[in-house]
Amino acid sequence: MEELIQQLKEEIIKALNLEDVKPEDIDPAAPLFGSGLGLDSIDALELIVLMERKYGIKLKDPSKGKEVFESVNVMADYIMKNRTK
Repeated sequence: MEELIQQLKEEIIKALNLEDVKPEDIDPAAPLFGSGLGLDSIDALELIVLMERKYGIKLKDPSKGKEVFESVNVMADYIMKNRTK
């Protein structure tokens, strides 16, 4: 799980072009949107694409994205339970 969390941090930084952010700057329990990493709805779309391409996970219900992208920890847990790749 720790390896997946580290990998996710790196992929989020790369996918969202967060040039000033390092993986160690991202608290895996902090919110990705709002007060935490401060992502927005465009970033959410990028995360959906990332999950589909890298892990074979399609979010059938876009409203589920808010739950799945709550934090890096929640994303990692969701990926562990639903990945196809």
